[in-house]
Amino acid sequence: MTPSLVVLDRDGVINRDSDDFVKSAAEWIPIEGSIEAIARLKREGFQVAVVTNQSGLARGYFDEFDLAAMHYKFLGLLEEAGADPVDLILYCPHGPDDGCDCRKPKAGLLHELQAQLGLSNLHGVWMIGDSLRDLQAGQACGMQPVLVKTGKGEKTSASALPEGSLVFDDLSAAVCQLLQNAS
Repeated sequence: MTPSLVVLDRDGVINRDSDDFVKSAAEWIPIEGSIEAIARLKREGFQVAVVTNQSGLARGYFDEFDLAAMHYKFLGLLEEAGADPVDLILYCPHGPDDGCDCRKPKAGLLHELQAQLGLSNLHGVWMIGDSLRDLQAGQACGMQPVLVKTGKGEKTSASALPEGSLVFDDLSAAVCQLLQNAS
């Protein structure tokens, strides 16, 4: 049986978000319980992918080297937690006015993820994010929208969410529910 897949936004879900952008590995600070939650998913045989808008690249706040250092730190923390690395990290490097098809709420990154993982569709896969655009991108691909109240999630929870959205306090709570449903 093919393991199930969970797709995560990055800033505000896995690590602390900042209105000033997360610009370096030093500023990349995991949200309490997020690394262990991802490690639990990996130990249970789930594929885990990260799909993130990183417009700080287009804005010149950080470069590809800085972004790679942030992801290296993330993967190192997963390894320290005894987990395999995530299966895929995809990011949109464009700014909000660049007209790309990969910046969430557009679904381009999710289509790329689907192609790279060789999946016929993403129906029912959990798309976990802290912003409405994360949920909208997932919904466009038939995914299960899941909001966490970390990052921008508390504010987002006051918005009209896509129909059928699940809401959890944080990634750890979402993963607990997902694993309970899977057993």
